[in-house]
Amino acid sequence: MYFYFVKWKNIGLLLLLAATINSCSTRTQVKSEDGVNSFYPSTKPCTRWWWFATEIKKSDIKYQLDWAKTNNFGGVEIAWVYPLYRYQSMYARGYGRHYPKDTTAQKWLSPAWSDVVAYTKLYSDSIGLACDFSFGSAWPVAGENIDKGHSSQIYGDSTFRQLLTFSWAWPDTMYVINHLDKEAFELFSEPIGAALQDALQGSKSALFTDSWEIKLNGTNKIWTAGFEGTFKEKFGYDIMPYMDAGLDSFPDVRYDYMLLLDEYVTDGFYKPYVQKCKELGAWSRVQCLAAPTDVMTTYSLVDIPETESMLNNPNYSRVVSSAACLSSKKVVSSETFTCMYGFPSTYIGQEQTADLKMVADAMFAHGVNQHFYHGMPYNPEGSDTNTFFATTYFGPGGSLEPELPVFNAYMEKVSGIMQQGKTYSDIAVYVPYEDGVMQGAYPPERQRVWVWGEYELRYIDPAPELEGYHPLWINRHFLEQAVYRDGKLRVGDAAFTTLYIDVQYMDIRALKRIAELAKQGLPICIKQDVKQPGRAKSKS
Repeated sequence: MYFYFVKWKNIGLLLLLAATINSCSTRTQVKSEDGVNSFYPSTKPCTRWWWFATEIKKSDIKYQLDWAKTNNFGGVEIAWVYPLYRYQSMYARGYGRHYPKDTTAQKWLSPAWSDVVAYTKLYSDSIGLACDFSFGSAWPVAGENIDKGHSSQIYGDSTFRQLLTFSWAWPDTMYVINHLDKEAFELFSEPIGAALQDALQGSKSALFTDSWEIKLNGTNKIWTAGFEGTFKEKFGYDIMPYMDAGLDSFPDVRYDYMLLLDEYVTDGFYKPYVQKCKELGAWSRVQCLAAPTDVMTTYSLVDIPETESMLNNPNYSRVVSSAACLSSKKVVSSETFTCMYGFPSTYIGQEQTADLKMVADAMFAHGVNQHFYHGMPYNPEGSDTNTFFATTYFGPGGSLEPELPVFNAYMEKVSGIMQQGKTYSDIAVYVPYEDGVMQGAYPPERQRVWVWGEYELRYIDPAPELEGYHPLWINRHFLEQAVYRDGKLRVGDAAFTTLYIDVQYMDIRALKRIAELAKQGLPICIKQDVKQPGRAKSKS
């Protein structure tokens, strides 16, 4: 994996510079222990808390929350996942463990389930820990009540439905929602919103949704009823012949398809998600990674934009922190230490604090200022045999436990400084989103089940000649919001002296806006002639 921070000789200097990547949120927020305005009672790291589908007991909840408090954590995020016997063969192969069939779990979203969740929040509040919740079981968003008409769709296969196979309800099936359909999200959100009602009392929580893992790739093109009609109305031509012939053979048509898909996904899922969180009295904390959108814009919609490592290189976090800065978001969170040593089940329980610090420092260097460790498994008191398979182990008996209080104090201190920092950047760099859409698929060695296209921006870096100028990414959306005043390009909490462009393709709307800013006096560095993406070319 590649680390942007290793290009710098002085990591301490880099952290100081990176501490500037964030600024004030317009949300009403709590006051933390160190005086920093935040969504959380402190800047201590939180941890994802894997609740496997087994009987959850209040005595064990209290024990684990006390353990988290003792080890200097600031809070937890409950993530509801599968019964352990669901992956018996993998656990036997990787750990030599046997999990018997277990049907003791509280029924998903039942009153008994709601009761233990509400108790968790109440006890967390009593000892000063934050308590967030995944909005749904596992990921991507799916529900037991999602019928065929509201489930995920792809072009050309009316039988396709994406299954969620590792939810709390397994072996019962959950179907992934149609993220292009607001009604599908509303159908999903009603039962879980009701079941979380008591747990959302007390201190304000965030509701979390994970990265986009809908199967968009070379053979699966996301679709929904009426898409073709809307496309023809918007772009003036019929997309169906191109879909039938293979969309990826026509990059300009694919660009138009992605523009419309962006609108559908934004209006069908992300905006309704943020609105639902507000209705429930919660904040929205969201990983937009790999969404088929101009993702910097998508990140600007949510209260707490979140990134991830190590399934992604730390450099991706600059995309997220740039969007946060340009939309005046104070907190940039991270799901940190996922698959530290590989996927799956490598060295769990044998991790080293020095390795964690290396990853954490890289994330700080790219603007992250609030960490959610990945993660802490639910275990009965006196046991440490339950583990998630793609994670770092934070819990009693692990190799990290002796050093956790001190390490978490370090994380708290740096995060606190980061959250107090004000954004400083000399240069805005146009993000190569259009290039990504036009290029299509990643090379095979960079693809995974959930990773397909260059539009995901997972591997981009500012040009080497910009080192020392503290560059941030910018896209068309933020250029349209920006103003040029007093010799600076100002948008959100950023003020740039220069716009740097080194892309092959640029949307005509962005080019027109850049021309306007140039006429106003903004210095612009363009490294190459740009081409217009999309089938309809501007005559100008």
